[in-house]
Amino acid sequence: MSNGKYGLLCASLLMCLPLCAQQVQVRGKVIDRQTGEPLAEAVVFARDSNRIYTVTDGEGRYTLLLRRDTWTLVSSSVGFYRKEITFRAERDTTVDFALDMSTQLEEVEVSARATDRNISSVQMGMEKLNATEIRRMPALMGEVDVLKAIQLLPGVQTASEGGSGFSVRGGTPDQNLILIDNTTIYNASHLLGFFSVFNSDVLGGVSLYKGDLPLRHGGRLSSLLDVQTRTARPDRLSVTGGIGLISSRMTAEAPLGEKTSWMVGGRRSYADLFLKLSSNEALRRSSVYFYDLNAKVTHRLTDSDRLELNGYYGSDRFGATMGQFHYGNGAASLLWQHVFSETLYARTGLHLASYDYGLESKLENAKASWVSGIRDWSLRFDVGQPLNDRWNLDYGASLTLHRFNPGVVAMEGYGGLRKEAGTAMEYSLYASNEQKLSEHLTVRYGLRGTLFQNIGRATVPQYGREYEIVDTATYGAGKVYYTHTAVEPRAGLVWKLTDASSVKMNYTHNVQFIQLANNSSSGSPLDIWFSAGPNIHPQHVDLYSTGYFRNFGGNVWEASVEVYYKHLTHVIDFAEHATLLMNPNLDGEVRTGTGRAYGVEWVLRRNTGALTGFLNYTLSRSERTIPEINGGKTYPAPYDRTHALNAVANYAFSEKWNVSATWVYATGNPTTYPSGRFEISGEYFPIYSGRNEYRRPDYHRLDLSLGFVPHPRPGKRLQSEWNLSLYNAYGKKNPWMITYDQNADTGVPYAEMLYLFGVVPSITYNFKF
Repeated sequence: MSNGKYGLLCASLLMCLPLCAQQVQVRGKVIDRQTGEPLAEAVVFARDSNRIYTVTDGEGRYTLLLRRDTWTLVSSSVGFYRKEITFRAERDTTVDFALDMSTQLEEVEVSARATDRNISSVQMGMEKLNATEIRRMPALMGEVDVLKAIQLLPGVQTASEGGSGFSVRGGTPDQNLILIDNTTIYNASHLLGFFSVFNSDVLGGVSLYKGDLPLRHGGRLSSLLDVQTRTARPDRLSVTGGIGLISSRMTAEAPLGEKTSWMVGGRRSYADLFLKLSSNEALRRSSVYFYDLNAKVTHRLTDSDRLELNGYYGSDRFGATMGQFHYGNGAASLLWQHVFSETLYARTGLHLASYDYGLESKLENAKASWVSGIRDWSLRFDVGQPLNDRWNLDYGASLTLHRFNPGVVAMEGYGGLRKEAGTAMEYSLYASNEQKLSEHLTVRYGLRGTLFQNIGRATVPQYGREYEIVDTATYGAGKVYYTHTAVEPRAGLVWKLTDASSVKMNYTHNVQFIQLANNSSSGSPLDIWFSAGPNIHPQHVDLYSTGYFRNFGGNVWEASVEVYYKHLTHVIDFAEHATLLMNPNLDGEVRTGTGRAYGVEWVLRRNTGALTGFLNYTLSRSERTIPEINGGKTYPAPYDRTHALNAVANYAFSEKWNVSATWVYATGNPTTYPSGRFEISGEYFPIYSGRNEYRRPDYHRLDLSLGFVPHPRPGKRLQSEWNLSLYNAYGKKNPWMITYDQNADTGVPYAEMLYLFGVVPSITYNFKF
């Protein structure tokens, strides 16, 4: 290096020294005063500056750079009272916060958003809901539902009327990864989709990532729904519950010594109890109900070590004289968190996820049954290392054993038919970093690598050009017969234009190795999970997005517009009239091709005050091009909806009275209609249109809710609330299913629409003591 260059470098360093000398580093931790538990996503900001703030990580830790001066830092978190600490910043120092939990039935609304987190964060396409927001929304049959709330967010559509399935930016429901305490839930519905598996009383928070998944997670194309149960440790026994027309729930939590706490929550519907009162014998012998149970035990080994045991089990039962049907989820996890230092912490987790269903028919002289399901065993290791503004590292590894049971059919006296269970291993490594390059520019980048292997015992068919079986290959137990590697880069940046506005850009590549066999837009518990393999390549997506974000009125109002484009390869669909159930050669019904989805999402949100809520509008398209379907012509994807508008408003008249309203509008789903007919020997047969060439009628619905708190005093031991809801308040007959038939005499075809709900009133009593 020349002397001139050395001189320039030295001069630059000397110019930086005064600036560096004026700043000190302030670190700290935000905890729950009563329990000592760290508070993630708590806000820490300087009282007299709207430019100095941060949000705590998963261990409740934060870091700020401040000039040498006297400062007042403020910390706040939803469900806790805010706290201020004044100190003199002369050198690098530590400032910790211990927050007091609110004693009210509804958590205190502390506006974490008021520190313009949406402006400064690199994350795009991410939506967060807390338990308070979810409880205030009108509910179907009085049952507060996480998934119904998620369906109101921009870019998210309901899969069917009243259902809990959802589509994100034109994707299919199986392209959504749903987690509870970091463990997969494969079917998140109760009662065929009318309710979700999530009990609102045990929830801590809900985050939806629309494509830009955190690098520690993968395996899905469209989204991640991350549901976390509460971690706060109570100082005494506390019981929360609710009694509704369809179901009731109760949750209890308490400390167990000085270092341990527990929580148990359960729900059960009781429509079957009313059937017992019927005068009809067949109804008296029928049953329709669901139940679920959540449990959590937390134990602090040392100041640096914490163990957490989580469990969930839920089941749906349907019974009649002719047979029975059941399905259910199980999820369990054991987590160990260890803090090595202020800048290094790790989490190790062992997870078990299972989903199964079964059918049993009872005929006069025969008895038949069918069972199917999927089970995962996973081991995860995640590390966080927030060194400074330039190096905020996350890295880790995971491995998952998938066990697929496509189906076992048994008939009394005839033995059984079993399709070979499939086994697959999935190994992943990831690393990411977030850098604040200047006061205006922050970037995040990372890489995820995955190795996916199919393992015998298996018999794999080989298909010809017309998908006829031309040969088979047999593999012994433990034999790896297919391996696929995938690299998933993800990158993003945020450029702060002003203190109240920013521009963001993002690129994400996601890969999906397992998918759902389903040819119905409404979904079914009988759908089958199956993996990629020699005949089916993993699905890939490249997501490009950019957005403009702007806050108004001291961050009371948030506005944003996001534009996205998705290009999909090896996207799957199924052949015309495909046989999916009890099919030993399911991969022969799969057709693959390319797809694209693109759209614009506008959002306006008000976060604080007596009136809160949001308004969002999405303009989008989702298309597929598969050579063997629709003559190779591009056709709308099953969940393509051009227009979607959601409006949610909550207004608190006083501490006693509050009202909520939700209005939803969406273009009808694409569908395939009969467009003609032909006759053979007096029999008429339909001729169908191109794939998804028509649309169902547009969907719209108004929901209303009224809440009443009789005694809103915070110190009262027994707290209660009454909630009255109207689902579909103006009685719109939205189609759930459209069937086609023909007149037996004339052969003239006709269509019939089946709708599920008119006006559905409900009343719920909630309590806490």
